[in-house]
Amino acid sequence: MGVDLGGTNVRAGVLTQAGELLAPPVQNPSRAQEGFEVTLEQILLTLEQAIEGSGVSRDAIGAIGMAVPGHIDSAQGVVRWAPNFGYTRADGVFEAWRDIPLAAAVESRLNISVVMGNDANLAALGEYYYGSGRGTARGLVMITLGTGIGGGVVLTREQIQGNADWKGGVLLVGFSGGAGELGHVIIAFNGPRCGCGAQGCVEAFARRDAIVELARELMRRHPNSLLHQLAHGDPANITPALVSEAYAQGDPLAAHIWEQIGAYLGVAIANYIHIFNPEVVAIGGQIAKAGKPLFEAIHRTVRAYAIPTLLEGCRIVPAERIEDAGILGGGALAWQKVAP
Repeated sequence: MGVDLGGTNVRAGVLTQAGELLAPPVQNPSRAQEGFEVTLEQILLTLEQAIEGSGVSRDAIGAIGMAVPGHIDSAQGVVRWAPNFGYTRADGVFEAWRDIPLAAAVESRLNISVVMGNDANLAALGEYYYGSGRGTARGLVMITLGTGIGGGVVLTREQIQGNADWKGGVLLVGFSGGAGELGHVIIAFNGPRCGCGAQGCVEAFARRDAIVELARELMRRHPNSLLHQLAHGDPANITPALVSEAYAQGDPLAAHIWEQIGAYLGVAIANYIHIFNPEVVAIGGQIAKAGKPLFEAIHRTVRAYAIPTLLEGCRIVPAERIEDAGILGGGALAWQKVAP
């Protein structure tokens, strides 16, 4: 089974080793800010419903893989820190999840083995096996563009010098489970402040709110633009989708916005190529749906910054499994646990 635990909803599905979902995923509210016990019950409810809807027995489920946002200690099955989950104390202070033994809690109730990973990392694993990686790419780096910028790195034996005895792709998680924070690669040391506290992270330049703020500022400077017209002159109406609509209608201002965002992302991706030398860089998340203008700017910038011999053979492509990436990644992790 694969589980995608989010701050709004929890989704789950039963899948084969080939990545085929036996039934449409089940979704329920995660009730993330009502305390651990409440969220746990929502997870269990979703799992039970997904098993029932799949048409297979509970005994047929080999393992459950859970994609969870935050700092995840996969080896211990513990959520070290998840800032969007917790509860509000009587004094009004929000207590976020710290050192929550989520895997053991689910295992004890369902009597099924549970493995966990960071949601962005597992999205990369799902994309590797069931999306653009085809389960054969010699390494994959994935970034997801949305409210923030997440990411994950999948390595294969072809990228390792020495005795690597695994088959297929495995996640880079670091010694404490925190690797793959690709949104916090710094592309300008004196750049804007990021939510993580550092300055100049690519997330600070290219997350959703940064795109909106850039568009609002340019709209104010160009009151005759199509973007200004589509927003009815109100900066509050600006969204990345509206920028894409303006671009589709030929607005040069919208084209400039995607050119600038693509340039920021291209610098970061050039760094990923230098460090990991992957065969595939997959770009997912809702912002990636901007499509052609964003990807053309990314490609131009990567060509300008990446070492040419490392760029040879590297495909920079839209992620194919955006909607169910967490479920598929959780399922892929579960299959790694039980498959020979």
